[in-house]
Amino acid sequence: MGRLTTHVLDTASGRPAAGLKIELFRAGGNAPLTSIRTNADGRADAPLLEGESFAAGQYELRFHAGDYLRANGTALPEPAFLDIIPIHFGIADAAAHYHVPLLLSPYGYSTYRGS
Repeated sequence: MGRLTTHVLDTASGRPAAGLKIELFRAGGNAPLTSIRTNADGRADAPLLEGESFAAGQYELRFHAGDYLRANGTALPEPAFLDIIPIHFGIADAAAHYHVPLLLSPYGYSTYRGS
């Protein structure tokens, strides 16, 4: 069975982004499928989706970057340049591992399909 995982690295500080809130939505959905906070290594403690709940389709991860950055002492303008970062992605193969990491700084981010 496939699974969805993520992690977040704070590239401005050179550390994992511990305590960052992440929500997962099915595209077009109003209620999150799950909501977690990253652990000390910037990772979810368990897959965000796996087993029968892991299905092909369109999804959105929302990374609450502004709250994380403020909580860690980063002075941000109001409104912050980056607050909630949405990543829209598709799962085509329900038997595969999809890893969607985020590299974060106060004024930029990047993502990719990891392993």
